[in-house]
Amino acid sequence: MLAEFVQKRYAEDLDVMIPALGELPFYDQDIEEQAPANVQAFKDAVLAADGVIFVTPEYNHSISGVLENAIDWLSRVERPLKGKPVMILGATMGPLGTVRAQGHLRQILDSPGVVARVMPGDEFLMGLVQKKMTADGQITDQPTIDWLDHCVHDYLKFAKQLVMTAEN
Repeated sequence: MLAEFVQKRYAEDLDVMIPALGELPFYDQDIEEQAPANVQAFKDAVLAADGVIFVTPEYNHSISGVLENAIDWLSRVERPLKGKPVMILGATMGPLGTVRAQGHLRQILDSPGVVARVMPGDEFLMGLVQKKMTADGQITDQPTIDWLDHCVHDYLKFAKQLVMTAEN
């Protein structure tokens, strides 16, 4: 729901595509050179994107297996996340937000096979999501919306700076 909220709220600034990560097969090195069509389409979409926003819950103090599997596919052959500007958002029912999951995700995204450019600082960690978001996906807590606005604004600046640096 947080990804859909971002997609709607920032439609004028961001063209957000939410991939169906659960439909990707388990990563298999034996077929990575001839990846299934849906995997190749996913990799091509990431390769074509100007940046990537990861939205994660926190499962057992880490990211979901579905997200890890998607990143495994992205870490091989074309490596479409290499140098790509990334922002991490998270929401969970616990009071600490997704602090542990985001820490793990940052480590994964910095690994030699991935080497994404994760935006420093401005961590968006929505804890107690059940009190801040309605069942239809609307965030009702104004300080949370304000912080998300700030983070997205900083991400746009971060991504633009990376593009300008790469061009020079």
